[in-house]
Parts: sequence; C-alpha cells; structure tokens
Amino acid sequence: MQRSAVIQGVTILSLLVVTFVIWHAVIRETKVDTLRVIFLDVGQGDSIFIEAPSGRQMLIDGGKNRSVIRQLSKVMPWYDRTIDVMVGTHPDADHIGGLPDVLARYKVGLIVESSVKDLEGADSAALESAASHEERVKRLIAERGQVIDLGSGVYLEILFPDRAVPTIETNTGSIVARLVYRDTSFMLTGDAPKAIEEYLVRLDGDSLDSDVLKAGHHGSRTSSDISFVGFVSPEYGIYSRGCDNTYGHPHDEVKETFARLGILTLDTCEEGNITFISDGKTVVRK
Repeated sequence: MQRSAVIQGVTILSLLVVTFVIWHAVIRETKVDTLRVIFLDVGQGDSIFIEAPSGRQMLIDGGKNRSVIRQLSKVMPWYDRTIDVMVGTHPDADHIGGLPDVLARYKVGLIVESSVKDLEGADSAALESAASHEERVKRLIAERGQVIDLGSGVYLEILFPDRAVPTIETNTGSIVARLVYRDTSFMLTGDAPKAIEEYLVRLDGDSLDSDVLKAGHHGSRTSSDISFVGFVSPEYGIYSRGCDNTYGHPHDEVKETFARLGILTLDTCEEGNITFISDGKTVVRK
C-alpha cells in the first residue's frame, strides 16, 4: 500500500515537472512585437545576437573562442538549439574563432560570409571544416544589395562588400550591414576601415542614418571616420572589446569623435552584454 502511494506520488510529481517545462517553453516562445539586439561580451572581439519578433535569430560573429557559447546560454532559452542565420563578417580570429563551437552546439540554417579570404588562418580552416560537415546548412557570399529577411518587418541589408574581394586585406573586406526594423536601425560595421566608411558615405549618404552604431574595429583609430559617424548619426555607439586588450581600444581619437557629436557610448568591457529593444518606432536600452 505504501509502495503504491509512493509510486503514485512520484508519477504525479513527474507529470507536474513535465507540465511546468512545457508551459515554461510555451511562455518563452510567445512572440512579442519587439526586436532584441544584444552585443555580447566576448572579450576582445565581436559577437551580436539578434532575435526578431518572428522568433528568427541571427548571430553576427562569434568572438575568438568558446566564450560565445557561455554568452548565448544567457540570452537564449536552454531548450533552443537552433540559430537561423550565422554571419562571419571577415576571417579574423576575434570574429570567427568561436563560430565552429556555435556550429557544433546549434543547428544553423544559413551561413553568410564575406568573399575575403585568409588562406593561412587556422580559424578560417576550422570554420570551413565545421561548416563542411553540416550537410543541411546553406552558404551565402555577402554582396551589396542582398537583404536577409528575419520576418515581421526585420531585415539585414548588406552594404559592403559590393563585389568579390577574395584577395584584399581582411578588415577591408569586412561585411558592413544595416539591421532595420520599421523606423529603427542598427549599423553593424565589423572591422571596416575609414576608407570603406568614406566610400559608403559617397554611396549612401543620409540613408546611413541609424539609432545604434557598433564602432568599427573595436574602437580603433583606423575606423569611425567622423563623416561616416556623422551621417549614421546614432543615439548610441558601442565598443565591443576586451578590458585587457593590448591595442589601446577604444582609441582617444574615436572617443573624441563620439563625444564631439554628442553620442552616448557603451562598452562591453564595462557593461557586459548590452541589450537593446526596438518596437519599430524607438530603440531603448534594456
């Protein structure tokens, strides 16, 4: 009799646990009409997690090591093991070093890459090997004019490269893209140098306007040309960098540019993960 009561109790408890897990998943999966953009703290590197109101997710870059996995576990539900789109802006270690680990842990639908090559880079070889073992993953070489639709009015517009760039310097061949949700947008520049920023000013001018700008190359003086930053005219500028970096990022010249233009800057070194929410009309920091 006692044994039967124990079995009944365990069964009921198990059902309650299963019910809790199911409802927790349902609640977490309930979509709201907001875009979430999180600049992940991956040390000296870049990684940006994006979730559209549709529930579709994008990861732009993955830092230099497995730290991206730790940060993703903080911003994605534990049961979620899919990422719809993964973007490697260019083949430098501090941008793609963690992406093979992402491919090993998550099912990725599409990989978007610049055509720029780092033929001798171990991280490029590791990513290529990891991607080649994923039979169902699609691959796309980024080129100006492409639009990656995340649903619910959210899309990523590729601004650069505007041609095949296999042999140029890797930072110069970095993907520059603008994430748009209705009246709000985020300018995401990878490590693009000033020459590319100035080129985009000539091509796009006022249409570069965005609410948030990720400062190019972690706040290096090689990026964030004042004309480009002026045309983007963001409310927020983001430095994605490690506290102990030996490069001096962000450089004083860049900090002065943002200060001169009255732009509030945030730093993953100081803030950790930096989260923005957009309802399509305004962008607010969460």
